[in-house]
Amino acid sequence: MIEIDKNKQPEYQNILTNEALDFLEKICNKFEDTRQQILENRKRIQDSISSGNRLSFPENKEIREKEWTVTPPPDDVANRNVEITGPVDRKMIINALNSGADVFMADFEDSTSPTWKNIMDGQVNLLDANLRDLEFVDPKNKKTYSLNAESKTSLFVRPRGLHLNEKNFLIEGNPISGAFLDFALYAFHNSKLRLDNGIGTYFYIPKLENSLESKLWDDIFTFSEDELDLPRGTIRATVLLETISASFEIEEILFSLKEHSLGMNAGRWDYIFSAIKKHREIPGINFPDRSQITMTVPFMKAYTELLVQSCHKRGAHAIGGMSAFIPNRRDPEVTEQAFDQVKRDKEREVNMGFDGSWVAHPDLVQLCKDVFQNSLNGKDNQIDYVPTGPIVSEDMLQDFTISDGTITEEGIRTNIRVGILYIQSWLLGQGAAALFNLMEDAATAEISRSQLWQWLNNKSSTNDKQKIEKEYIDVLITDEVEKIRILQDETSKLDEATDLFKNLIFDSNFEEFLTLPAYNLID
Repeated sequence: MIEIDKNKQPEYQNILTNEALDFLEKICNKFEDTRQQILENRKRIQDSISSGNRLSFPENKEIREKEWTVTPPPDDVANRNVEITGPVDRKMIINALNSGADVFMADFEDSTSPTWKNIMDGQVNLLDANLRDLEFVDPKNKKTYSLNAESKTSLFVRPRGLHLNEKNFLIEGNPISGAFLDFALYAFHNSKLRLDNGIGTYFYIPKLENSLESKLWDDIFTFSEDELDLPRGTIRATVLLETISASFEIEEILFSLKEHSLGMNAGRWDYIFSAIKKHREIPGINFPDRSQITMTVPFMKAYTELLVQSCHKRGAHAIGGMSAFIPNRRDPEVTEQAFDQVKRDKEREVNMGFDGSWVAHPDLVQLCKDVFQNSLNGKDNQIDYVPTGPIVSEDMLQDFTISDGTITEEGIRTNIRVGILYIQSWLLGQGAAALFNLMEDAATAEISRSQLWQWLNNKSSTNDKQKIEKEYIDVLITDEVEKIRILQDETSKLDEATDLFKNLIFDSNFEEFLTLPAYNLID
């Protein structure tokens, strides 16, 4: 039986009903063993790569050579030219659903710090959104925000990854899966409500590493549809292609989900983190400054080309990645640069064959929409376009050469600033942070700390011959933290964030996700 802190439950009686908790418990009991097997399998894959074995395409001729397609997307989500993402707080949901985007992905994962209040309020907010009864009064300026009755933006939900636990819910004294909690409560309270309105229940699934993991989610969807008396295919999911191992099984992942699939998205920041993490101990693989790992470097270009080709071959959406640039309404020059960067990024994606893409700010929605609509000439998508270029090979997916790539002191300092400031924000309950005109979430902080760990352990040097050693990094961290103290009026959690960041980069054992130790520091 699920145990919850009695002091925390009363405020959320409408969410934590006996029936909802029974449904959640059934999912945990049925699928927890498989989740644990998946986490163990991830460790075996990492050990294999660290031992020098390269990733390769599976020998699945049954899947790769046969003719098959996924179930076509429903009419209400056939057009996904522009998608906006953000945390599950009330104001964000209202602004995103009012933004004019085709899709809003409400995110329990990388842009939400999983405090009890954030997670539970998120479920309340999403239920109110589906009831079309959503309003928020800003306590600072008393301004009222409410959902536009004419909003046509489709609501997708991203639960947490399979690796994350939820310590406020226990079964036999053990924390349950955060992913199972987020999915189960949302599906239980909203699926029939949405079905009554003629629409399905749509998810984004993060951090998958292979088709065994997508098969778990397909089994969860099927089980849930049966338990909740929903027609098959009511629950649909877009997979975030954001781990390098998953790029070797794109067709297998699509096949495993088939009637529940809504395609794939190119999760670029997590993908870079995954590439660094998986190859962190391989001699000769050393990534340069984050700013130099663009979408046109060999391994990034290869995986996005393969994503479009594979998805369209199987009748599935291929959705482009996030442009992290955000406008600053008080700085016209920054805004102009953001618009220019995002426009060029989206033009590149639509020309590659993507059906849509992500933006991080409502002011960028129309720009992205215009790029895709002008190129697609009124069509909802270009799923019928299957690129016929060279076949992407295993070597291309693992070509980490970056011409003229360098490690600079400024790149190191940027990683320190972003890493510490993001962790501080996360510990304060804010999972998405606007830093230096970029929208940063857990993925970009992961890049920051994993690069520093790799450079230290590879005994790398900067472009001006400075050896990257603990003493050198310590000096830079001290300097950057002092700058942060000067700029911040309130430095709450800064010391805790700095200590955690140091542990992450100086510990000889690499932590799989920074959110795992960070979770121990919140409520």
